[in-house]
Amino acid sequence: MIQPFNEATRRTIAGRCAAFARLEPGDVSGLKRAAVALVLVEAAAGGTAFLLTLRARGLRAHSNQWALPGGRCDEGEAPVKAALRELHEELGLELGEGDVLGMLDDYPTRSGYLITPVVAWMAESGKLSPNPAEVRSVHHIALGDVEQLDAFDFISIPESDRRVIRFRHAGQFIHAPTAALIYQFREVLAGRDTRVADLEQPVFAWK
Repeated sequence: MIQPFNEATRRTIAGRCAAFARLEPGDVSGLKRAAVALVLVEAAAGGTAFLLTLRARGLRAHSNQWALPGGRCDEGEAPVKAALRELHEELGLELGEGDVLGMLDDYPTRSGYLITPVVAWMAESGKLSPNPAEVRSVHHIALGDVEQLDAFDFISIPESDRRVIRFRHAGQFIHAPTAALIYQFREVLAGRDTRVADLEQPVFAWK
């Protein structure tokens, strides 16, 4: 189902984010803080979509992997500020804290980060200017795509007793942490408080 990109949709999503009972993290000693932006924009067909990137091949960590725009928080930097800064640095988009609709649960990664997802709304169309040093390509993911019953699946791996989550996009599988964050956002849109911190990443993402 196509969700139009308009004020009514923005209010609905803002209300769902406000109603979401975000969990405060427990013991996160040893984890580095990071933040990502789940930024909602107008899709070419007029619906609502969010931006997903394919990371550049030359990056030292997690190169050529799917990710929401984001990165490590600077010393003393709040997650919202970090997510908006990274959005500008990676894609050239400038949003303020007034554009933020809410935050999802923090997700601890196998590589030693605690990621805070920040949901934001880009009311005015902005020209994407991907930083080639960080971003290989940018993709618009329609909200209707993540709401499909078969958009996500779960598999098991011998290295862990936790379920590995996968999101199907363009004939490929996107894994956690990105898939877990998108899945929780899908659940928030449906009015469900579904937790994802226990969803596993594939082994290649553990480093």
